[in-house]
Amino acid sequence: MDTGQRQDQRTATERRRKELLEAADRVVLRDGPEASMNAIAAEAGITKPILYRHFGDKSGLYRALAQRHTDALLGALRAALDSGNDRRDRVEATLHAYLAAIESRPQVYRFLMHPAEAPGDGDKGFDGGRHSSSLLRRMGEDLAEVIAERLDLGPQSQDLARVWGHGIVGMMHAAGDWWLGERPVPRDQLVSHLADLLWGRLAAAGDRAGSPGL
Repeated sequence: MDTGQRQDQRTATERRRKELLEAADRVVLRDGPEASMNAIAAEAGITKPILYRHFGDKSGLYRALAQRHTDALLGALRAALDSGNDRRDRVEATLHAYLAAIESRPQVYRFLMHPAEAPGDGDKGFDGGRHSSSLLRRMGEDLAEVIAERLDLGPQSQDLARVWGHGIVGMMHAAGDWWLGERPVPRDQLVSHLADLLWGRLAAAGDRAGSPGL
């Protein structure tokens, strides 16, 4: 097989994988944490062994879906951090971006972050809840990188940026999960209250020279 054929084969495999992930997304939007490999295979019009051939097992498919949605969320958060000129506005825009993402696709959020009701029942459920810590860790590290790039936090800047990154993600996740389940206040009000909680030291920190600021 020559180089061109190998490239064509890789392209076809990547295209098929994308189609299967889109089918999985449709099932997740419908079933949330109760999505199953059988349902995803049926939605894609294939047999389960073909699904396993592309992703290995349920964990492999879960990781692929998690990366797909986490990439999109991190892109939205970074865009929010670059919106507007006022730091307080950027902080609120970032909180809005996270809450809007989980509000607009709650079944996807629950699939990624909540365990299925019966994860051990044969094919039912991906037991996504046990994987959620790795997703939150990735988000925390990404936000820490942005903070370290943009804010001058003194001699322990890197360590402090990581503390802040993981702390802010943990706060958004816990508050967002509670809010999505109970809806005790409008989203604007929740964002304002969370921004107030963050604002003390964050307001006082200086921007790094040459950075776009936070």
